[in-house]
Amino acid sequence: MAEPGRVIGIPRPRIDGIERVTGRAVYTGDVQLPGMLYARVLRSPYPHARIRRINDSAARLMPGVHAVITRDNCDVVWSSGDWNGQRYLFNNPVRFVGDAVAAVAAVDRHTAEEAIKRIEVEYVPLDFILDQGSALEDGAVEIHPGGNLAVRRDGVRAPELYERGNVEEGLADSDLVVEDSYVSKHHNNAQMEPRVSIARWEGDKLTVWASTQGIANCRRDIARDLVIAEAKVQVICRYMGGGFGNKNQCHDFDLTAAVLAKETGHPVKLELSRKEDFIAVHGRWPTQQHYRVGASRDGTLRAIDVRGLSGMGPYRKSSGGIAGMELFRCANVRREVFPVYTNMAVSGNFRGPAYPQGVWGIESVMDEIAHRLEIDPVAFHLKNLTREYLDTTPYTSFALPRCIRVGSEHFEWSRRWRRPDGTTVPVSRGVGMAVGMFAARLGRSSARLRLDGAGRLWLHVGVTDIGTAAKTTMAMLAAEAMELDIDKVNVVWGDTDLCPFSVGESGSRTTVQTGQAILEAASSLKQMVVDQGAPRGTNELVSEATPEPRLSGLARYSCAAHFVEVEVDT
Repeated sequence: MAEPGRVIGIPRPRIDGIERVTGRAVYTGDVQLPGMLYARVLRSPYPHARIRRINDSAARLMPGVHAVITRDNCDVVWSSGDWNGQRYLFNNPVRFVGDAVAAVAAVDRHTAEEAIKRIEVEYVPLDFILDQGSALEDGAVEIHPGGNLAVRRDGVRAPELYERGNVEEGLADSDLVVEDSYVSKHHNNAQMEPRVSIARWEGDKLTVWASTQGIANCRRDIARDLVIAEAKVQVICRYMGGGFGNKNQCHDFDLTAAVLAKETGHPVKLELSRKEDFIAVHGRWPTQQHYRVGASRDGTLRAIDVRGLSGMGPYRKSSGGIAGMELFRCANVRREVFPVYTNMAVSGNFRGPAYPQGVWGIESVMDEIAHRLEIDPVAFHLKNLTREYLDTTPYTSFALPRCIRVGSEHFEWSRRWRRPDGTTVPVSRGVGMAVGMFAARLGRSSARLRLDGAGRLWLHVGVTDIGTAAKTTMAMLAAEAMELDIDKVNVVWGDTDLCPFSVGESGSRTTVQTGQAILEAASSLKQMVVDQGAPRGTNELVSEATPEPRLSGLARYSCAAHFVEVEVDT
């Protein structure tokens, strides 16, 4: 038995570290199956075009080609590709450069690539829009019928609006009003692991080896889109090469591989090239942000007005939110965000989805206000920090002021900071600071513990580990809770047939949610040992927990403050 407190907090190698660094870890792209075919996708060269005709006869007649699918013979809906409308695997019209038009399965990749070249597509090019501002102008081409402002979840075609107080009155009461605009661009997630999926049917059972952050979510989506029972879908992801938030669901290449595998009767592997990753898979949404912020002479914020346009590409796959306003206490606030359809690459989640672009914008405005009022930015932040979420909901705990004070002390801010004097020299050096928060959500996840007759603990969790050492963290939690050495804990992960439900690794919530499930399963298992005694021989004790904690009337956020010194060659 391990002493309490002797597992958590003790540095140790990752439980899968040796496999990763020696190359023994089997990633999705490494999986090889007997009789496996290889798939490639034909993609639109146009940002917007109607497909008049597809002639795939030359591709079908090629030796080694087993199947060709297009919209003519495949009408599968990719439900997680658009939360409002129907987005198909193959869409007509195509709405961005890289939109899938056809897919081929062949004996090898080279044959599949040659077959793709032989598919003749007659396009009718349409007007297109690449800028979200232009997309809302009168007379702009409609990417979807009804207009380019995306429909909200409530079915209304209107901007996402939050307001409290009276912004115009607050601005009128201000001694200083700063008005400025900021633009952020589309960012690709750019993980090292290529996007890849392998599908195999055995009767009516579908197994998908996926490069996914959420095996349970991926299974749910695949089953829904192929109209089969979840119990008939197995999703496996033993090792991942990074995800950064945009892999926690089924992707179109998962479905395409599954459809081709069904059509051919062979396992099918579909791996995207690096170029395809950049043009055909979503990344952080671009924004156009306009601010009006008012403050009194002593630096007290009086009004914050944010108007933002988020480019969603031609499908609304995520919120398009622009966060940051909630970092500050202010009586008069309005935030109006327009999620807009364009013919750019599709947008989606990428690490704190709404925060980096939004916090950058509003913190830039706050810097300007502090500068014009000749107030130290640290003092300005401490004066105006949020004290309740959206000025209404208390925090469970709140460390942002302490983050600023401790950070400024370590950084020696009072010694380094000085107000810019406007002079320009060949090399300028300056300091800056900014703050951030991110939700620490609670919710459902599961864990299963098995204690065998040899005293070994088997921990079944659905985590895939996207670089955060989640598997090791889960093992440490189980060892600590069961008062065992971590060497006695064996983690079973990454397979929906072997593991219970997992929330999926996104939103910085794996440790909190799956960890809580481990603690509750361990508590039950320990009681079973007390009641029944430790198992002997081939006997086992098994405990499973699926907690779903809820938080009412409180906000749960983590906090950060950043300090930097920058040198610029002017």
